[in-house]
This record gives sequence, structure tokens and C-alpha cells, in this order.
Amino acid sequence: MKKSEAKSLLQQARTAWDAEEWAESADLYERVLAHFPDEKTSPVWWYDAALAHKFLRDWPKAYALGREAAARSPRGEGDPAYWNLGIAATILREWAVARDAWEGFGITLPAGEGQIDGRFGMGLIRLDTDGEREVVWAERLCPTRARVVNVPVTSGRRWGEIVLHDGEPTGERIVDGNAYSVFDELLLFEPSELPTLAVTVNASEAADLEALTELFLQEGYGAEPASSVNVLCACCSEGSHEQSRTVHAGAQQVSLAAPEDEARRLLDAWSGETVIGRSWSGLQPMW
Repeated sequence: MKKSEAKSLLQQARTAWDAEEWAESADLYERVLAHFPDEKTSPVWWYDAALAHKFLRDWPKAYALGREAAARSPRGEGDPAYWNLGIAATILREWAVARDAWEGFGITLPAGEGQIDGRFGMGLIRLDTDGEREVVWAERLCPTRARVVNVPVTSGRRWGEIVLHDGEPTGERIVDGNAYSVFDELLLFEPSELPTLAVTVNASEAADLEALTELFLQEGYGAEPASSVNVLCACCSEGSHEQSRTVHAGAQQVSLAAPEDEARRLLDAWSGETVIGRSWSGLQPMW
């Protein structure tokens, strides 16, 4: 291939990229790279080709091209080639490559080999299942994996599942003066075996609902009162939103993440702690 032909193909690749024709753009970049893999600007071509396959959710190709991009990128400087490679390697469970990619990006990991299960703080993930979208709190296990610690109200989603999320924030929540970025889910990495149940509870005080949530949490389960759920439009959800976790007294539905027999035991224990003011009824499985 002559350089003049390569130049024409690169122009076509960029045009396809601007039109979000990811498959066509990647194919054009790859045709050029087959002949010119190590030009001065080739790291950018490798990166764009890998990123196009990420958008297409073609993880093996994103991984293969991402390794080429990272191999030509500076280490320890936050180069995005390493970040995207870390995501693709994690999805494919290529843990040695994932660890090297995160370190190449500049992130200090817990010592060890294999799957990364560290403490990277709390984060917010926007779940997306068949068009249903919900922002939940999650405990970050590595730069791209997080365990959901809310009981999702989105159909089919469960407390405790591990999701894989993107690295570019698409919203922000401000809680007690602290800003938390919202990241979009890329895929469900590991499902949770705990079912989601629904129950109607009556609580005379907000503290009663907080006590119910804490009781389930202490036992390794989840509880989410309906009054703690905020409904936002898409525009507000993707912007900066100040919020606080508050619950209100009275009768309301609570979503539970626990085996049904355990849920009954804990509900009975909770309602039996006071003579009046706490009761429950209508426990039923949701998903």
C-alpha cells in the first residue's frame, strides 16, 4: 500500500468516525495499520480502532487492538489506551493484562495476582436494562468493576450483582457536600443469587425504617424503602444533582434482597422490637 492510498483511507476512517460508523471506521484503520503499524501517529490509529470495537461491544477485537495501542503509549501518564485495554481485559478475564493495563494507566493496585478485589471507594452506576435506567450506589472493586449495594427497582436487577462500568462520567450526585461521579454500565459481570422481594411496611417514624434497613444490612442482605428512591428525568440524571438519602414514615413498599424465609425472620424481628408502630404485610417475590 502506498502512503497516498493510506492517507485517503485515513480520511475515510475519520469521516466514518464522525458519522459514528464504528465498524467501517475500524476496518479502514486496520487496513492502514496492516501496512503501517509503527508510524509516528500509528498509536492514535490503533487507539481509535480499538475504541470503535469497544463501542461495538466487540471485546475480543477491542482487546487485541487495545494491546497494540497500549504497547505504543507512554506508561504512568493516564493514557486512555491503557484504560480501554483494562476494560476489555477485565471483560475477557485476562487478569494479568488487566493488572498491567491499570498500572500502565497510573493506578496503584493491591498486591497479588488474578482477579482484582480491592477497595476503591463508593461510586454511582447507571444501570441500563432494555431501556430501563436506574442510578445505584456500588462498592468499587477495581477501576471498572463494582458491586451494587442498593436494591434496584429496575426489573430483573439485583442487590449484590457485580457490574462493569465505563470510565467517563455521565452525571454527578452531590451528597453532604461531596461530589460523586455517575458512570454508565457496560455489562452485567456477575449476577446475584439473592432474589428481590417486595413487602408493605408501616413505620410510625423514619428511624423505624432506618432500623429495618440496618437490620438487613447487618445480616448481609439489602432493604430499600420506596421513599428513598428519587425519580429524575434523563436530563437531570445526566447533570449535577444534589441529593440526600431520606426516608419517610408511614405505610410504603420496601424492596428486599434476601431469601424469603430470611426476610420473614428479619421482618418479624424488626416488628417485634416495639409494641406499636411497626408492622408488615404482603411479602411477595419480584424477580
